[in-house]
Amino acid sequence: QVQLVESGGGLVQAGGSLRLSCAASGSISFIMRTMGWYRQAPGKQRELVAALTRGSGGSTNYADAVKGRFTISRDNAKMAVYLQMNSLEPEDTAVYYCKFSGTRSGRPVEYWGQGTQVTVSS
Repeated sequence: QVQLVESGGGLVQAGGSLRLSCAASGSISFIMRTMGWYRQAPGKQRELVAALTRGSGGSTNYADAVKGRFTISRDNAKMAVYLQMNSLEPEDTAVYYCKFSGTRSGRPVEYWGQGTQVTVSS
């Protein structure tokens, strides 16, 4: 079983920065395809914030709302993904989740972290 552990959330004033981390542990026996961050604000649906796709021609995708402010990165050796969040705005307040997705024995699998709260005060 794979566990994703997130850290780095907290309370910050508008204009500030936070760095979220997500590391995988356990029986990591699947082929990783995508590492991403999602967020869910109260009363809203969970939405994609940023994602990294591995492999030749791998790509990075960002939600329009965070382009230019957030940066996703990874550490393959640590099976970890990070989200550097700069110029934070109150609208960024949400629970942030990491997700790893890929395949195991040819079947799709995905794993989610428990979520970390980010609160941006105005």
